[in-house]
Amino acid sequence: MCGITGFYGGGTKYTLEKMTLTLKHRGPDGDGFFFDEIQKIGLGHRRLAIIDLEKGGQPIFNEDKTVALVFNGEIYNFRDLRKNLEQKHVFTTNTDTEVIAHLYEDHGADCFKYLNGMFAIALYDSKSKALILARDRMGKKPLYWGVFGNCLLFGSEPKSLFDHPAFKKELDLYSLNKYLSYEYIPTPHSIYKGVYKLEPASYLVWHGGRADIKSFWHISSGGSKLSFEESLNRLDGLFSESVEMRMVSDVPLGVFLSGGIDSSTIAYYAQKNSLQKIKTFSIGFDEKSFDESDYAKEVSECLGTEHFEKKFASKDLINLVPKIFDFLDEPLADASILPTFLLSQFARDKVTVALGGDGGDELFCGYDTFLAEGAGRVYENIPIAVRQYFIEPIIKALPTSDNNFSLDFKLKQFLRGAGELGGRRHMLWLGSFNGEERGRLFKPDVWSVLKDEDVFEGVDKYANLNHLYLRTYMMDGVLVKVDRASMANSLEIRSPFLDWMVVEFANSLPQNFKLKHFTTKYILKKIMANKLPQAIIKRPKKGFGIPMAIWLKNDLRAFCDEILSKRNIDKSGLFNFEFVNKLKQEHFTGKRDNRKQLWTLMVFQMWQDKWGL
Repeated sequence: MCGITGFYGGGTKYTLEKMTLTLKHRGPDGDGFFFDEIQKIGLGHRRLAIIDLEKGGQPIFNEDKTVALVFNGEIYNFRDLRKNLEQKHVFTTNTDTEVIAHLYEDHGADCFKYLNGMFAIALYDSKSKALILARDRMGKKPLYWGVFGNCLLFGSEPKSLFDHPAFKKELDLYSLNKYLSYEYIPTPHSIYKGVYKLEPASYLVWHGGRADIKSFWHISSGGSKLSFEESLNRLDGLFSESVEMRMVSDVPLGVFLSGGIDSSTIAYYAQKNSLQKIKTFSIGFDEKSFDESDYAKEVSECLGTEHFEKKFASKDLINLVPKIFDFLDEPLADASILPTFLLSQFARDKVTVALGGDGGDELFCGYDTFLAEGAGRVYENIPIAVRQYFIEPIIKALPTSDNNFSLDFKLKQFLRGAGELGGRRHMLWLGSFNGEERGRLFKPDVWSVLKDEDVFEGVDKYANLNHLYLRTYMMDGVLVKVDRASMANSLEIRSPFLDWMVVEFANSLPQNFKLKHFTTKYILKKIMANKLPQAIIKRPKKGFGIPMAIWLKNDLRAFCDEILSKRNIDKSGLFNFEFVNKLKQEHFTGKRDNRKQLWTLMVFQMWQDKWGL
């Protein structure tokens, strides 16, 4: 795991070095540079050493040095690929990076479809004078790019672009509008005007001052003819293969273990494929309402892992709030980034690589919103008058609870999306500000520019809800959270559920294999029924719950008041303070639960203060 950055079309070696230094946290073990003074192309790399610790520095070249490559990620099938390549090529390292360079020599840009792994790649072909950027199938590894003047800039994080003289740091209002809706900024957009996230499973060719983007893979949907029992056996094999493949490392490796079924499944297959006790890591909290450490301990005892646990107090999370923007250069309103950071920091003391359970909810219908989809269809068939004059007033009158995912919170969120169809409904359930609220939040002159924008453009194109969640909430929310929190601690996270063969097979299964009546993750629970304690199989989903509603009334109230003060709100010139103040007072007095809206605004204001926009 590393950080990459660079440019093509203008710049100096000194500029390249400055850009690369901003990514030191992603790769503390060394740096490397390729710079061509004539072509004005630079590739920079920060290294977190995982494979071939002695010779694995980058850039990596082919035999005649006509191909230069920097790379962030891991290729899990690189040894198999290398066996075929060794018949034609001379290798000087044992790295997966060198495999990519030689694979490109043989197959050109088609080489990316042979890679099984997570990656962001920058490759310069001096024969064709082309720069090629590529991103993995599931969007695990971030890759930003933009064209300023005649110069293309790229980097693992936006901050790496700031030190290039051609870069202009401007807020993209349309992306801000999307952020307030989703709580993250959907690909291909970014919060910076002119900067984009490369789409997953895509590569960009920059040649002759022109960018050409092509896809090398698409998620297939439906089509499996296997019976339920056959599907159980197939998934069991795929899980085992995926985890085993991700355990290849020349440095210590462990597993994040929350005690939920996803992380417990990964821990089971990791221990199954290891001759020694695997290391598992969890964190707990003094406040029992959001502490899961007992479940993690139960799984560890069942599997026989070497378990490490650390207890924190809520103040440890609260004290972290002002610091998250040291490693978050785009706003992301997922408060679970706080415990993810603490878990990564704790695990990094003993390991450099950790396996995680990301992707299980999206692949196997684990969220309550998958259950709510069925309720939404029923709700649509209820006469409008009954909804408007009977059901909705009752729900809105329910007392406000501060508990995470309380009944009143779920029902009120349900109403926010009930009037929409398909993916739009889910985005409203998951997100923060709806259109009416954004119209009141933005100042009139700003809203006049944004009011006709369809913030949910593109969400209707996905074949099913699993595909939608994989390409939106997971990729641009969950994976960004995990990437920034882990890489801030120089820790590599691998996600076995997101192996492309697991994704393809899971997406081919009938929906009732995954969601059966009111049972979410049905097939996953059946696979693990005789492998994990029943208490783990049957426990409801919890996630990294944060008592944000309570904090904003107590521990974080003064901080919230300051961040969203009239002085700070007026300084940006974007928002209507009267509406912001209304949101605060409603929440502080318990009249309404505005935790999502307030935290989303606070994150934006803190981000804006940190990064000077």
